[in-house]
Formats: sequence, structure tokens, C-alpha cells
Amino acid sequence: MQNRREFLLIGAGVTAASMLSSPGHANPVSRTPAKTSTPLPVRMLGQLQVSAIGLGVQNMSRKYDTSVPNRKEMHQVIRTAYEQGVTFFDAAEAYGPFEVERILGEGVKGFRDQVVIATKFGWNIDQQTGARLPGLNSQPEHIKLVVDAMLRRLQTDRIDLLYQHRVDPHVPIEDVAGAVADLMQAGKVLHWGLSEMGPNTLKRAHATLPVSAVQSEYSMLWRGPEQTTLHLCEALGIGFVPWSPLGVQFLTGWIDSQTRFAAGDFRATESRFSPENLAHNMQLVELVQQWAQRKAATPSQIALAWLLHQKAWIAPIPGTTSQSHLLQNIGAAHVQFSKAELTELTAALNGIVIKGQRLPDFVQAFSDVEAPLKPTPTQS
Repeated sequence: MQNRREFLLIGAGVTAASMLSSPGHANPVSRTPAKTSTPLPVRMLGQLQVSAIGLGVQNMSRKYDTSVPNRKEMHQVIRTAYEQGVTFFDAAEAYGPFEVERILGEGVKGFRDQVVIATKFGWNIDQQTGARLPGLNSQPEHIKLVVDAMLRRLQTDRIDLLYQHRVDPHVPIEDVAGAVADLMQAGKVLHWGLSEMGPNTLKRAHATLPVSAVQSEYSMLWRGPEQTTLHLCEALGIGFVPWSPLGVQFLTGWIDSQTRFAAGDFRATESRFSPENLAHNMQLVELVQQWAQRKAATPSQIALAWLLHQKAWIAPIPGTTSQSHLLQNIGAAHVQFSKAELTELTAALNGIVIKGQRLPDFVQAFSDVEAPLKPTPTQS
């Protein structure tokens, strides 16, 4: 079975899954979201304006079940997102590797200047062959080579938001920021951010070169950023972009206590989805479904709307290869909670303790890493 880290590098992490059949895994709340002519709201990530709901395109080169989506259909999903007001598209060199950036570049032709393209560097990937080499690589000269290749794949002259995908434990973050500053000076990068970094690294990075956004996993299923990261982002004026805001499909209602994952599906490596934990964790799904009924929405809309109500500078990036799911996700921006409703829902969430880890240990080891200190002249 392929592991989570390998899937991060080959472009898994999508909203269409291959699961062994179970009686309840068809969406238990099959309600068509209400259509609205209300424009999609916008959010600020630092000084960067984006749509309140973005589109993660990682899944567009390979699904959970390892099948490859139809390329033209993925272009159409991207175009439909734009036509519905989505201006924020998220990719990475590691997805494919490379292929998702190509798909996104092809998909936004004709409206490139009206959207924000975000992508990520940091895994150790051979730029000629796409071979995945051990570990991470944020050496400054490598970053610059990666960005030049990104620009070619994306068919653009600049990257609106460039993230360090994971913190390289061998490169001071000040050196990474210096390389990004050089790219900004050259007009190749407009804003930058970090993903899954340690808090001190974020402080150092922001002090060296103002950070626009942090991207980390965050959802009703995984609320880790509430401990430190969100407070730090608020204090520093940094936006927050939740990846996996639907809990790798868990919060949509497509997984139940009898679900078993097909060979190659990385969720089988996450103990929160193990058979012994799924039955317990389903109480979260039941809560979301209850609120979906109450608000005449879909479960995915409840999960996304709850995130949007946490902070005005949060912009989730749910991924999908489905037009109907895309429209549901966009509709979440129009689901409103009163203050009393939000308090009630959050209190109920607080009463649910999720069993199991979000990632296996060998993958979690790449998150919350602190970059090494930059040597002083006397140390070098």
C-alpha cells in the first residue's frame, strides 16, 4: 500500500474515492443546494484578495482510487468554478508530480489575469525527470529553479501565492525567505506563505519577509490549528487556508462505520478511519447531517460554512473533480449561522472527541517542524 507522503507527491487527496461498498455510503442527505444570484464573497489573505471558497486542484491528476480523471472535464470544472465566482486555485509541484500545475495552467487560459494561482515548493523532486528523491529541498537555488519550471507548466509569468510546502529542517527559514524575496524582485512571485510549519518558524519567516497566508489541515474533523496557529495568524495579520476542509470526504456523508478503503487509498493509513475508530467518530458525521437538515443545506456546506464563520480571513480550498460537488461547495459561502447557532454547533463539536490520528507518525513528522537557526558570522 502506498503511504500518505507518496500520495502527497503523486497527487492524491481528492473528493471522489474508491471504497468497498457499504450500505450507507451514498450521501444520506441528497438535497440540491438552493441556487442564488448572490456573488461569492471575498476574503483577504494578508494583502491578497481571494474568493471565500477556493478550489484545490490536487485531485485533478489522480483520484483516491488511482484512476486518472478526464483532462477536458477537469478544465471544465476549473472554468465553471471561475464562472461561479471562484478566483482562488491551489496546486503544487508535488501533485503529479508537475501534472496538476499543467492542468491548472491549461484550465485558466482566457481568464488567467482574473484569478489567483497558488502553488507550493519544498519536496525533493528532480526537475528534469519528476523523480521523487528522499526528503525535502528548500535550498535557495533549488527554489528558483522550481519556480521557473512552475511558470512554464502554469503558462504564466508570475505566481500569485507561493508556499513552502513543508519546512526543510536543514535550511534556515531566513534563507528561504531571501530566495522568495529575490523572486518577488524579479516579478515572478507576488505573495508567499508556509504550510504545516512550526510556530517559531512562522514568526521568523514573517519578520524576514511578510507572509500572506498559512495553509494547514483544518476542519471539524481536525481542529489542531485552533491551539496555536490561528492565534498567531491573527496577531500577525496573516490569512489562513484550510486544506482538507471536508475531512478527506468524511464530513460529506460518503463514509460510514462499515466503510473499508480500497488498496492504494491513503486513508487506510490514518487511524481515525480504522474500523475500530470509525464507529465512534461517526457521531461527528451525524451532527453535521442534523445541521444539514436544519439549515436546508448539504453536509459539505455545513462543514465549510462553519470554517468560514471561524475567522474573516479564512478561505478553505475544497478539492473536487465533480461539477455538482463544486456547486455545493461554492454554495457554502451563503449558509449563515446566527451567533446563537454557531455557539450551539461549536459546543456540540467540543463534546465530540475524535479517536485516532490524522496522519501516520512517519508523515506527521513533516509537520510542525521548526527550521534551523541561521548561523551567525562567528558560527559559520
